[in-house]
Amino acid sequence: MSYASLEECLIDLEKNGHLVRIKEEVDPYLEMAAIHLRVYAAQGPALLFENVKGSKFRAASNIYGTMERSKFIFRKSFQLVQDLIALKGDPIKAIKHPIDNFKAGLAALKALPLKNPISKPVLYQEISIDQLPLIQHWPGDGGAFVTLPQVYTEDIDQPGIMHANLGMYRVQLTGNDYITNQEIGLHYQLHRGIGVHQTKANKLGQPLKVSCFVGGPPSHAVSAVMPLPEGISEMTFAGVLGGRRFRYAYQDGYAISTDADFVITGEVYPGENKPEGPFGDHLGYYSLTHPFPLMRVHKVYARKDAIWAFTVVGRPPQEDTSFGDLIHELTGAAIPMEVPGLKEVHAVDAAGVHPLLLAIGSERYTPYTPTKQPAELLTIANHVLGTGQLSLAKFLFITADDTNQLRTRNIPAYLQFVLERIHLERDLHFHTQTTMDTLDYSGTGLNAGSKVVFAAYGNPIRTLEKEVPSILQELTLFEQPNIALPGVVVLQAKAFINYPQTLIEIASLNEQLLPHLDALKGVPFIVLADDASFTAETLNNFLWVAFTRCNPSHDIHGIAAFQTNKHWGCNGPLVIDARIKPHHAPVLVTDPEVEKKIDRLFEKGGSLYGIN
Repeated sequence: MSYASLEECLIDLEKNGHLVRIKEEVDPYLEMAAIHLRVYAAQGPALLFENVKGSKFRAASNIYGTMERSKFIFRKSFQLVQDLIALKGDPIKAIKHPIDNFKAGLAALKALPLKNPISKPVLYQEISIDQLPLIQHWPGDGGAFVTLPQVYTEDIDQPGIMHANLGMYRVQLTGNDYITNQEIGLHYQLHRGIGVHQTKANKLGQPLKVSCFVGGPPSHAVSAVMPLPEGISEMTFAGVLGGRRFRYAYQDGYAISTDADFVITGEVYPGENKPEGPFGDHLGYYSLTHPFPLMRVHKVYARKDAIWAFTVVGRPPQEDTSFGDLIHELTGAAIPMEVPGLKEVHAVDAAGVHPLLLAIGSERYTPYTPTKQPAELLTIANHVLGTGQLSLAKFLFITADDTNQLRTRNIPAYLQFVLERIHLERDLHFHTQTTMDTLDYSGTGLNAGSKVVFAAYGNPIRTLEKEVPSILQELTLFEQPNIALPGVVVLQAKAFINYPQTLIEIASLNEQLLPHLDALKGVPFIVLADDASFTAETLNNFLWVAFTRCNPSHDIHGIAAFQTNKHWGCNGPLVIDARIKPHHAPVLVTDPEVEKKIDRLFEKGGSLYGIN
C-alpha cells in the first residue's frame, strides 16, 4: 500500500490489529521509552501516544517492531524491491524475461523524486524545538534525542537531490551546553555520507546546510538506514519502497521533505563543535560525551496534526534489530554481489552489530593441492574489511563450506563449524592501531582500536567439548567454569584492574594449563568474564559479553602463545578477556521507579492491558 503520510500508515495498522492508542498522559522523560521497551520485549503492537506531557503533538513508536508488521506495511512493494535488487545483480534477466520483470520496471518509475508538489503539508506551521516531544530514553542520557531522524545534506560540488545523502544520525535536542531552540547536536559515525559533505563544505569555508526530517511515509525512515551502493540516492529508494515518489521542495535554501511530519533546518559551520551525549545506544552501553558538530537551528516546521516518530535503542534485540532483519530480507544477496567470492555475511545483532561479523566465502585458489587451508578467504576478508560499514567489524569470522549447507544466521552451528576447524597457531590475523565503530568503547580511544580475522577452512581437527574438563574446575584465581557453546568455556575472574595485572593473571592461567594441553584439545576458546553464569546462560548473553568487551590486540591471549616473524598464535586455547575495563562505557540499566509508574498502563483498565 502507498502511504502519503505516517498517519495513513498508523490508521492502516490500527484497522488491522497492529497498533494500540495510549490515551493516558505519559511523561517523555523515561516513561515513554520504558513503555516502548516493555511492549517491544513482548513483541507487541505499534504504539500511538496521544497525550504526551508538555507537548501538543502525538508520538508513535514500535512501528517496525516485528518483521510481520514491516512486511505488512510494505506488502505492495516488498517483492518488487527484491526483484529490482536481483536485477542489479543480473540485469540480463530483464532482457530475457521482459514480461516477468515488467512490474519491477514500473516500480522503478516511482524512484524519481518529485520537486515542488502542489501540496506541502509539512509547511503548515512553524514551531520551536521546545514544543516537540522531548523524549529522554535512559536515565544517564544527556538530554532529549531524535532517534528516527532522516538527516538530509547535499554535496556542495554537485548540489541537488540526486547526489544528496539521507542518513539516520542521532540528533540531541536539549541538554549539555546547547542553547535551547537555537542549537542542537549532530552525531555521526565513521563511513557516513554526511562526513564527505561536511569535509567539502569545510574546505570551502562554508556552512553545511542540514535538514532533519521526522515522520513521513515509513519508506523514508527505512531508506535512511539502507546500506545502498555508492551513487544510489536514498530518496529514489524511498520512492520505490513506498510506491510513491519522494516529494520535496526548497524553503529558504533548505531541502524540505514535504510529506514529513516535522522538519528541522539549520547549518553546521566549520570547526563548530559542542559536547554531545551521553546516549544509551544499541550496544547496550552509553556512548559517552564527545565533541560533535553543532547545528545552528534555522526553522522548525510541522504538519497540522504531526506525529513524532521515535524508537528506543539499548542492548539488542530492540526495534533496530527488526530494522536490520527487514534490510536483510530486502537486500538478499546484494552485499555478496559486491565482494567476489563472498556468499553470505551476517552482522550479529546480539553482539551490537559491528563488533561481530560472520561470513561464508569461497576457496577456489588451489583446488589441485590436497591440503585445505585459508587462501581465498583471506582475500575476501580484506575486501570485507574495506567495504562500507562492514569495515567497522571488530571480530570477523570467515569460513568456506564445500557442501553449501552452512548458514551464518544459524550462529551456534556456524561457530561450531569454525571452532572444529580453526588452527589457532595459524588462522588468527590481527589489525592493530586501526579504526573501530564510534560506539565501541573497548578500544584505546574514540574510533580507535583493533580487529581480528578468524579464517578457518578444511576438515575438522578437533571434537568440541560439551562438558567442562576437570582441569578447568581446579584452577586458582579463576572459578565457576561454564560451557557457553561446545568448545567454549567461560571462567569467572576477579575484576579487571589494569593491563600489567592482567598479564600476571594470564601467566598464572598459562602455568596451570600448560601441562594439560592434550586434555584441552576440545576447548579452543576460554572466555574470562565478571559473571560466568550470566555469560554462559544464553547465546545472546555470550555474544554480547564476549564481543562487546574485548579489544582484540589488548584482550586476546593464549595458552602456549608464541610470536614468529610478527605472526601471533597459540598452541593451546585462545583466551578472550571479556571483563569490563575501567575505560568502558556504563551498561544501560532502567529506572526501577519509572518501571513501577508505567505498570498502571499494563494493569486492568490501562491502554496496554494484556500486553506483557
